[in-house]
Amino acid sequence: MKIISWNVNGLRAIMRKGNLIDFLATAKPDIVCLQEIKISAAKLEKAALEFPGYQLFANGARREGYSGTALLVRDSFLKKQDKLEVKTGIGQDEFDHEGRIQILDLPRFYLLNLYFPNSNHALSRLAYKQKFNAAIMREIKKMESKKPVVITGDFNVAYEPIDLARPKENEGSAGYTLEERSDMKKFLASGLVDTFRFLEGQKVQYSWWSFRAGARRRNVGWRIDYFLVSDKMKKYLKKAYILDKVLGSDHCPVGLEINL
Repeated sequence: MKIISWNVNGLRAIMRKGNLIDFLATAKPDIVCLQEIKISAAKLEKAALEFPGYQLFANGARREGYSGTALLVRDSFLKKQDKLEVKTGIGQDEFDHEGRIQILDLPRFYLLNLYFPNSNHALSRLAYKQKFNAAIMREIKKMESKKPVVITGDFNVAYEPIDLARPKENEGSAGYTLEERSDMKKFLASGLVDTFRFLEGQKVQYSWWSFRAGARRRNVGWRIDYFLVSDKMKKYLKKAYILDKVLGSDHCPVGLEINL
């Protein structure tokens, strides 16, 4: 099973560029988890976007042009499933109205597509993000009592110095505060596994670059997009990777391949 996660920074924008359709045709992932689609369900229906060979499950934010997540599931994969259930949100409106959470119930595990809040430059949403983190952790524990989880998306945090090009200059900045890094380490301490670090060790690679000052060209980036899995899933992991040559957004896709 091949799963891809990609913050597309606007679904309509990346569709106009053609990057997403080209990527689907070339990579042929079974499931694609998208974040920051920036389009409501109503506008999405009117846009009539087409994804050849895939079915779209969207979770747009209540606020137009903001946040949102979506799943693309390959038709051939869908046909093999007796039942495919996609849940949006966790039943808490303070988090659910921004369209940040999708849960796909698969036979062997739960797949969570998450777009974690950005704490913002002035850290005005840091407290909200920490509440979100705590709520997600509670949900994960509930799900793990039934079967393992695979969690992916834009976590909006680089938790170790190796995960960003300029750690000293960014200490205390959004995405690299002690609070955010501590919360990420709590996820890992709970038994979740950072698949890229587990399989690739200390490899330096980034998944997001600022649009400013040619950061991507100079590879001044951050690794803030992840696949975390329950410890029970470790034995099924085949590959974890970052596709930093794929363009179309300020993020690049990250991938996970599982032998199940």
